[in-house]
Amino acid sequence: MALKSYKPTTPGQRGLVLIDRSELWKGRPVKSLTEGLTKKAGRNNTGRITMRRRGGGAKRLYRVVDFKRRKMDVPATVERIEYDPNRTAFIALIRYQDGEQNYILAPQRLAVGDTVVASAKTDVKPGNAMPLAGMPIGTIVHNVELKLGKGGQLARAAGTYAQFVGRDGGYAQIRLSSGELRMVRQECMATIGAVSNPDNSNQNFGKAGRSRLQGKRPTVRGVVMNPIDHPHGGGEGRTSGGRDPVTPWGRPTKGAKTRRNKTTDKYIIRSRHARKKGR
Repeated sequence: MALKSYKPTTPGQRGLVLIDRSELWKGRPVKSLTEGLTKKAGRNNTGRITMRRRGGGAKRLYRVVDFKRRKMDVPATVERIEYDPNRTAFIALIRYQDGEQNYILAPQRLAVGDTVVASAKTDVKPGNAMPLAGMPIGTIVHNVELKLGKGGQLARAAGTYAQFVGRDGGYAQIRLSSGELRMVRQECMATIGAVSNPDNSNQNFGKAGRSRLQGKRPTVRGVVMNPIDHPHGGGEGRTSGGRDPVTPWGRPTKGAKTRRNKTTDKYIIRSRHARKKGR
């Protein structure tokens, strides 16, 4: 998909750059593969804001996407590529030979009419899924499982991918888009190819209203707040905080490491921060 820029015939179109979605399906999604989606507006069950900067947005239908790809050795044909308002990537509607339909994440270079299959060992072709044990080293993959049978969790956003770079014992070594190198069990499933819509990050929405339609409310900097509202707040005139950057709750931010997950540290061979240090 290419980018589409607009002439500034209105103020909101000045600088506007959007994804050209003219080749996508223009109808409604398959009703049996959709669910209702309740707006939460960043509130918990008592109505208090627990996630700032969220609220509003256009009404959405949730498309049930098959991240597990557990229907083995049954070929499926790609019927159409669709827009999904719940994610940055596009999704593909596939129909299996037995008539069942499913949505999957659409990889790049997957076209209408192509055949995809999930199997223990299959062709290295975009959209095909198989365990990492059956893949050749160097394969570009997405929708990678971390736990067998749980469904893909890694590399699902638009344009992302991971690379299968080696084997060690019963583990596969995966290099992620962030630069992190980590181990995943070889029995875990992954899908061939990179995720569609790589130009998603190059969009320029042109006006605040377009972000509000996505459910994003304005971000207010801590340095313009009062001391009661934020640790950076207060001071006479314009001040820039006067302390190390922290969240409203006092935890370090803007680059400081806050990871505290010792149970999965053993699976990370090289941190994503290693590149920044020149290692």
